Amino acid sequence: MASTRADLRRDMVNADREEEAVKNDSIMSYETVKYFNAESYEFGRYRKAIRSFQAAEKKVTWGMNDMNIYQALVFTFGILTMLMIAAVEVTLNLRSIGDFVVMISYLAQLQGPLQFFGSFYRTVQQAMISGERLLELFKIKPSVVDQPGVVALRECRGHIRWTNVQFSYLQERTALHDISFDCLPGTTTAFVGESGGGKSTIFRLMFRYYNCANGKIEIDGHDVKDLTIDSVRRHIGVVPQDTLLFNETIMYNLKYANPSVSDEEVYEACRAASIHDRIVSFANGYNTKVGDRGARLSGGEKQRVAIARTILKNPKIIMLDEATSALDSETEQHIQAKLIRGGSLGQDRTLLIIAHRLSTITHADQIIVLHAGSVIEKGTHTELLALRGRYASMWESQSQAEQAAVAARTATAHAQKLLRMAHLQNPTHQARASETNSEGYRSLTSSTLLGAAGPSTPLQESIHNSDTSSDDDN
Repeated sequence: MASTRADLRRDMVNADREEEAVKNDSIMSYETVKYFNAESYEFGRYRKAIRSFQAAEKKVTWGMNDMNIYQALVFTFGILTMLMIAAVEVTLNLRSIGDFVVMISYLAQLQGPLQFFGSFYRTVQQAMISGERLLELFKIKPSVVDQPGVVALRECRGHIRWTNVQFSYLQERTALHDISFDCLPGTTTAFVGESGGGKSTIFRLMFRYYNCANGKIEIDGHDVKDLTIDSVRRHIGVVPQDTLLFNETIMYNLKYANPSVSDEEVYEACRAASIHDRIVSFANGYNTKVGDRGARLSGGEKQRVAIARTILKNPKIIMLDEATSALDSETEQHIQAKLIRGGSLGQDRTLLIIAHRLSTITHADQIIVLHAGSVIEKGTHTELLALRGRYASMWESQSQAEQAAVAARTATAHAQKLLRMAHLQNPTHQARASETNSEGYRSLTSSTLLGAAGPSTPLQESIHNSDTSSDDDN
């Protein structure tokens, strides 16, 4: 019965863990739930998890009550049997009445300890079952640990060298194949390529989340496997694409990188990251709570907080993983000019940048193009354009996309201006024009876009002449 109750308790603990996982998952992903109108589905999923937990809890409760009943019955029948035997012996003058009273006293004193040991056993059993998952975690050994005899990296100049590095998450698929490059101190190296090409894996290996299978990763001539993990990470700063913040104040999150910095140093770092004025505009300023994982801040604000936090850490090697992807063009250019090119972040530091917008890394000392985990091109922006390879193709595609976006904005403004002119010249047809506004807008936009790509048509020439004449009148 004790073994059966242990299995029932284990099922209840697993059901409770599953119910908590469903609840937390739904709450943390509430935006996705709202996007797809899946509230009823999540309610049903959580209701199912609760019912599973309640069914398991019911079995545990019934099992515990049955155990208590059986224990009470066994103890009661045992005492009754002993009392009957003692009463018969007293009747036959085999024992005295005093012996009978002593036996009753012993049995009364024995009942308490027996019940205590039964309750104590159940408590220990429940605790062991509840802690099984924790004990399993303790058995898991980390794959990246300091080897015996390693030394700490006391000083770092930022010289990085990769030599024939190979790595794979799974044996059947290689993530990085024969990667070699050299980053001199104070230089900027950018990694570009399609998604899944191995860019983020390079950052993970640099930060010692994993060890490479073959090859060598060196910092200032030292193999990272011969250095302590903590000392390597102290000299590396990371600005991730998805910044996670603690549910604390902005000041707490900023000082997390270096608790010893002063408030003035924090303000200066925030000014360099173009976030100081925004923080000051909040009601509580730097004491504003950011919410769970920084939910009360926008994506761009979280990225700028991450940049300021990295500045406060003051590392020699900085890795930027699409660090300005959530910023508008003006703020991005300001940060690029002031931090990376200007000096606050990039001066005397080795920068490793992952970028999808190639316009943000044209200043890099070397650009490494990755494809399927291999280096296929390497050089400066000018050198890679001259090669007319994959990087040049990516640059041309993005340039055409930017030109198309500019043409679209110009066409939109042009069409809206013509529609306003038509409304002013034909007020009696304003209602009819408003009904067909969307369709006419698309036609004018398409005509203008075609004009940007090929020879102009008479209609486009007339539109252009009308626009020019109206500008002259104005």
